[in-house]
Amino acid sequence: MKNIIALLTLAVSTCAFGQVAIGKSAVTNTSVSLEFGDYVAGQGKGIIVPWVTSAGSVNGAQQGTIVFDTADKIMKYRKADGTWLNLTKNETTTIAGQAYDTTGAVNTTLQASLTERPVAKTAVGAPTATPGILVLEDANKAMVLPKVPSPHLNIVNPEPGMMVYDTATKQLAVFNGTVWSYWRP
Repeated sequence: MKNIIALLTLAVSTCAFGQVAIGKSAVTNTSVSLEFGDYVAGQGKGIIVPWVTSAGSVNGAQQGTIVFDTADKIMKYRKADGTWLNLTKNETTTIAGQAYDTTGAVNTTLQASLTERPVAKTAVGAPTATPGILVLEDANKAMVLPKVPSPHLNIVNPEPGMMVYDTATKQLAVFNGTVWSYWRP
């Protein structure tokens, strides 16, 4: 019974204040809606964005939506004009005469037999009708990504669609199932 009361208290406080800390006791300030715990050496972790069979078939995708498209194995970001920006790419690069294939990779066999749950949604902040699995609803708060120095070295077994903030290079790092791609503002 105590566990149920504790869970209900957590759920109510999350809805009331619209702030969530995962892996730590509290968010760093009032402008944060979702924040992850600090990096611990040897235990690098990131978040995995939703996998979709085709970004183009995502109904009602809003500006700022991020998905991993399993059809072409590319992580994508929905722009204001309704188009998708590729955050990763598939290519073969030659360095010093050696060819490197950076094409994304993903194994969807586990998900193939599962049934979609189109109504599954968690909202942080004042709930709206915005579609999505995890929706940060507040207009004046942001998500702080998991912070990992050199994720290509410190995340031992990343999954396709993983995303972190690389504290060594100060860049967004996204994993396509084969290689990490880095984005600087």
